[in-house]
Amino acid sequence: MKRTFCLLSALVLLCGLNANAQDYIELAADESIPFELVACDDLESVDVIAEFDGEAAADESETEGAFNPGSTIIGHVTDAHSWHLFDYFDKQGEEHSVAVPLPVILINNGHIDLFMSSRFHHGHADYKGYRLVGGGLEKEEIICVDEYGEPLLDSEGGVVKPLDISITKVPAAIMIIVALLIVIVMVAKNGYKKRENKAPKGLQTLVELLVVFVRDSIVRPMIGEKHCDKYLPYLLTLFFFIFFCNCMGLIPFFPAGANVTGNIAVTATLALITFFITNLSGNKHYWIDIFNTPGVPAWLKVFPLMPVVELVGVFTKPIVLMIRLFANMTAGHIVILGFVVLIFIISNAISPAVGAGTSVISTLFGVFISLLECLVAYIQAFVFTMLSALYIGMAVQEPHHAK
Repeated sequence: MKRTFCLLSALVLLCGLNANAQDYIELAADESIPFELVACDDLESVDVIAEFDGEAAADESETEGAFNPGSTIIGHVTDAHSWHLFDYFDKQGEEHSVAVPLPVILINNGHIDLFMSSRFHHGHADYKGYRLVGGGLEKEEIICVDEYGEPLLDSEGGVVKPLDISITKVPAAIMIIVALLIVIVMVAKNGYKKRENKAPKGLQTLVELLVVFVRDSIVRPMIGEKHCDKYLPYLLTLFFFIFFCNCMGLIPFFPAGANVTGNIAVTATLALITFFITNLSGNKHYWIDIFNTPGVPAWLKVFPLMPVVELVGVFTKPIVLMIRLFANMTAGHIVILGFVVLIFIISNAISPAVGAGTSVISTLFGVFISLLECLVAYIQAFVFTMLSALYIGMAVQEPHHAK
């Protein structure tokens, strides 16, 4: 009722050719504006719009400066164009970020732009007509801007984005982990050459332990002795890569700390590799069992219910592999970060003293979850490798009566 009265008053003012009447109508129609501002009697002496805009800008500034736990957590578990290390405050109280810049590779209008991510100054500056936006709860991406700093729009009104093939945090971490694995394997190989027919020693012991475990506890039981040696290199690579990615993700400082297996693109790629190896290696018995499942009543074969179910299962297996690894590793990182940000949430909500007391409990729980994540890192590598071996074994196995 009050807003209806304000709208009627504004129409009267408009008929009286009041210069601020149109602004008054827009204010009265906007339900997000407090009624006390809209009900101001003297539009000539009080600039209602400026007053409200000033308060809104102040509120927005406070919101941007406030601690956002959700943005902090998601920002640490998602990919980024730079490797964030830490933040510090200068003498003027301004916050600065320290990060390892990564190569930005963009393809726009047929030409390639190559530069380091430090050119964006952590999203505070444009470079070569590009701007880094997002981060935290929003996906970090690069958009095109004009010379005035306005985002470029396409014919449909969407923001123009270049083709981004940059080496972001996750690909950089993969390169580091692959290089580390190569070094470890080469050290173990040289150890065997120098200590031929002798007991393993040092790093050689760890590598041999894991290799023998994967071969004797996963590959041979799941695939069989006949095809074991053929698929062992892939499954060993799979186990070592996932295990080291999981372990490196638990170390909270550079060059570790990247959530590689918590990136669904990585887990999807691993699952697709298993999918293609499984189905390309499948023998005739594997495909017969899918389209002519033995032991199924004849009427189910005439009405192809079971073949459809089996065929759907072929595509759901890699999806299960992808989601299981991604969800478990991401959830673990989020829980650990949740205990950390809880300290700052309580400090801001109650008092720094209470937050300091909470830090003891949060730290203990964080350490406990971190130790649990060490076990999960191994279990997830084992489960992914075991299921991959199981799927491959189902595709290459021969019927028991066939010799």
